[in-house]
Amino acid sequence: MSTASLVFQQLTSPNEATPVLRRALTECWIEVTNAGGAAGFPFPPVDAATVTPALDRIVDLLAPDTNRILTVTTDGELAGWLNVRRDRFEVIAHWGTLHHVQTRTALRGRGFGRALTKEARRVARDEMGLEQLHLAARGGVGLEHFYGRLGWKEVGRWPGALRLAADDDRDEILMILDPL
Repeated sequence: MSTASLVFQQLTSPNEATPVLRRALTECWIEVTNAGGAAGFPFPPVDAATVTPALDRIVDLLAPDTNRILTVTTDGELAGWLNVRRDRFEVIAHWGTLHHVQTRTALRGRGFGRALTKEARRVARDEMGLEQLHLAARGGVGLEHFYGRLGWKEVGRWPGALRLAADDDRDEILMILDPL
């Protein structure tokens, strides 16, 4: 992958989410979830009727200081996206959380996820004024290794916190990126 072919876009208000972009974000989320990705829906398969309202809730809350969607495209096509959020409560307003980190399944292993999370780090630090980022990752799929290679540290686990099926409980892995 050539980083020259990557284009990052930030959405910081609901009106920036065009119908075409909303459709691409929804399609990506459906694809990732139905391939077994840990991007917010635990019980695949999902479809647009399930994903669209969840995406709309994220988009409706977009604001420059507290909630952004970051996308990466290559050759004009969405390669992946994530959501960066911060709480305004003074005690925790210095850190933010990454949510719904995902890349198109056909593009995995080509560095788009790495580039997207690296750009999220820059945006969080330089534009949102955050000092650290947190995330919670689903255990059992190797996400802690992916994030670990990018400088994230595991700071704890909630054993068996996620029940994906009657016989499939997973840890929720708590991770931090500090300093940004």
